[in-house]
Amino acid sequence: MSAQLISILVLVAIFVIATTKSINMGVLAFAAAFGVGTLAGGLDADGIFAGFPGDLFVVLVGVTYLFAIARANGTTDWLVNAAIRMVGGRLALIPWVVFGITAVLTAIGAVSPAAVAIVAPIALGLAARHGISPLLMGAMVVHGAQAGGFSPISIYGSTVNSIVSRENLAGNEIVLFLASLGVNLVIAAVVYVLFGGLKLARTRTASRVGASTSGSGDSETGGSDEPETDTSGVIRLNPARIATLVSLACLVVGTLVFDLDVGLTAISLAVLLNIVWADAGKRAINEITWSTVLLICGVLTYVGVLEELGTIDYAGNAVSGVGVPLLAALLLCYIGAIVSAFASSVGIMGALIPLAVPFLMQGTIGPIGMIAALAVSATVVDVSPFSTNGALVLANAKDVDRDRFFRQLLIYGGVVVAVVPAIVWLILVVPGFG
Repeated sequence: MSAQLISILVLVAIFVIATTKSINMGVLAFAAAFGVGTLAGGLDADGIFAGFPGDLFVVLVGVTYLFAIARANGTTDWLVNAAIRMVGGRLALIPWVVFGITAVLTAIGAVSPAAVAIVAPIALGLAARHGISPLLMGAMVVHGAQAGGFSPISIYGSTVNSIVSRENLAGNEIVLFLASLGVNLVIAAVVYVLFGGLKLARTRTASRVGASTSGSGDSETGGSDEPETDTSGVIRLNPARIATLVSLACLVVGTLVFDLDVGLTAISLAVLLNIVWADAGKRAINEITWSTVLLICGVLTYVGVLEELGTIDYAGNAVSGVGVPLLAALLLCYIGAIVSAFASSVGIMGALIPLAVPFLMQGTIGPIGMIAALAVSATVVDVSPFSTNGALVLANAKDVDRDRFFRQLLIYGGVVVAVVPAIVWLILVVPGFG
């Protein structure tokens, strides 16, 4: 058996084991990189570590560290409550506020599961309190997270753009962002109509949402465990939160306007906040999504081993062998969607895009549209109850029959897997963007 075939079978085994045994895929990928690289490829340590994404490691740590500080000092609580209070008594707008909040959180750097973990308890609590469909609110949270998930400074966006740059492919950060935003916005609108959103227009609720339910945040000095609130229970701004909001704004302006490195900028801003408010910074360092960092770095290191062994060219030629480029592109989109519904979306993207490189190099399919289609297909299915985001929604549902709600999420996720890849393929790939 060739080294290329062995490495592909091991990649499949990584996905199966990570799904069935709940083991971090990155840990498996590092071990596989060592085993396959050494035994099948004859690589030394330098050859194995050649694919380690050091620049992406800094992006992941820096952005999640800054966002963890925002969560620890109550800035995210303030943002959530401020946004929800804006709807006043208009109950029909609450699902859209939930969508917008999670979109903004992921767009400015929150990992998708982190954003869902912040907003889902509030959203599902509001659903139970006001008789809103939990499936509607849960879907709005997840699709909101994916809508903002591919901004140039987001984790997903940074990951895909880094992979595209490494593979010397033509990419477009704005097209990638707008594709995900547009697809998820349309899906959210359909869900809103189908699951009772229009009926909410006839109902009003109290305008004050009150203090956060997340229990995070700190005092003006950065030391308390509870957010500062006024007499009505509304979270107030304090110096720590104002400084954090300014830091988030600086991250956006610095990276988009002045083309500063996302990771280095984020970690520098986080360090400045940590120096002034040490207690919040100390708690935040433990909230960095190390599991995500490990997952992405492990998968991309293994992909580097695949490149060293020639597996990328081998697999790309196999896909090209389908004979019909558009059909091959559609198959890749469905592979990404189906596997991602049960495994890590970012891990799937880290593996699929490099595997598609030889196929894209033929020039018959536009790389910009294809990359956007792959990215959207692999993430829009996160509503599945087997994914992290879907599981968070299920776990936070209030006063519902969980078995019934699980089946609803499963059916809805299945519909998304069956329909969306074909639609994004038709819109983004068939016209030949690239």
